[in-house]
Amino acid sequence: MQWFVAKIVYQIITGKGTHTPQFDEQLRLISANSKQEAFNRACELGKQEQYSFKNQKQELVEWRFINVPEINSLNTLDDGMELYSKIEEPEDPNAYISWLQVRAAQLNGAVDVHAN
Repeated sequence: MQWFVAKIVYQIITGKGTHTPQFDEQLRLISANSKQEAFNRACELGKQEQYSFKNQKQELVEWRFINVPEINSLNTLDDGMELYSKIEEPEDPNAYISWLQVRAAQLNGAVDVHAN
């Protein structure tokens, strides 16, 4: 068996879908004998885990499985190894950095979110 990282993508649709389009990209660890088997397993997971519910406004919220656009094999599992990389191009870099600092502080339980 070999380890793979699969990206499973869902579209989130609320009500009639007239809102800003939303997609949830999930990275999943998959154990399989081949890349094709990992792809099939990731698709199976994606289909099994799509769901819908009513929100507080009684609108239907759906998580629709779209597909698996990426499968990457992990030859070894090493401490600190890169699993995924994405380059962001935010419209407001300062707001993006502030958001990152707040998220990190929440994870760390820190009070000073502007410390370097």
